[in-house]
Amino acid sequence: MKPRFSVVIPAYNSAATLVRAIESVRAQSWPAHEIIVVDDGSRDATAEVARQFGDAVRLIQQANSGVSVARNAGAAAASGNWLAFLDADDWYAPDRIKLHAEWIAEDPGLDFLTGDYEYRDAANTLLGTSMAQHASGQAMLAKCGGAQRGVMDTPAEIAAFVADHFGDTHTLSVPRARFIQLGGYPTGFKVCEDVHFLTRLVAQSRRIGVVCQSLGVYAIHGGSATRRDPVAAQRENVRTLNDLVRLATRFPLPVREGVAARMQSARYNLACALSKSGQRGAAVRAVLPSLAAAPGWTSVRQVLSMLKG
Repeated sequence: MKPRFSVVIPAYNSAATLVRAIESVRAQSWPAHEIIVVDDGSRDATAEVARQFGDAVRLIQQANSGVSVARNAGAAAASGNWLAFLDADDWYAPDRIKLHAEWIAEDPGLDFLTGDYEYRDAANTLLGTSMAQHASGQAMLAKCGGAQRGVMDTPAEIAAFVADHFGDTHTLSVPRARFIQLGGYPTGFKVCEDVHFLTRLVAQSRRIGVVCQSLGVYAIHGGSATRRDPVAAQRENVRTLNDLVRLATRFPLPVREGVAARMQSARYNLACALSKSGQRGAAVRAVLPSLAAAPGWTSVRQVLSMLKG
């Protein structure tokens, strides 16, 4: 079956960037089946911006409920058989859909697809690319040996991808039926909700398509939750991953290993944020659980680094 992509754009007070996001979808070399903007209770002109595109954009409005609820609402309303997502401050590369859609048509055995993307600042300066900055991405680039695409399917690749994935929400292409079956993005979490869903998706997948080419841009800006309040963001990250650890008992071993590694990193990141804010005792307490969950030199070194401040 020919893939028909429904692109879901959650938007909250996004009037300043939404046009760029929508236009990047409308400019795709493989046209999207539909564009769905979910206005998550914005207090600015987000809805009016979406309406200016007329029938080219389907607008859904809801009371402010968070990005997971917004994405899930868009997915529920979608009529395409594949879903792609785009945050309102990011944008797609012109061939983002085409590179996935053509591969899906050739190889229907792919469970889902992801790919590389760029980091750019407010001045549109290129800061780097995701695959080059993550160990799992570097491994896939080496495996593909310069080829445009490759399949991630070994236990080691899966574990590394879950531990520190290189694909973000805007590079994810997932069958709508699989998304609905998994229950979509988890609600009640403000940080790391994308990792929660992606890990559950990986746990039910055997062959993951990876495009070793930039599929879009992730905009780096000072307004993100992580930059506004690093300690609160890292606490929420750990809370989300705690829920994932609870679910991981039912996951295949490589996925469980990846979740454990990601949790250890999250505890350390929280400890670092606490230490930088002068809370050394809390920093030590944040990283101590790693000694029990993952005994070894890495955990010992992390605890010692917090003790030393």
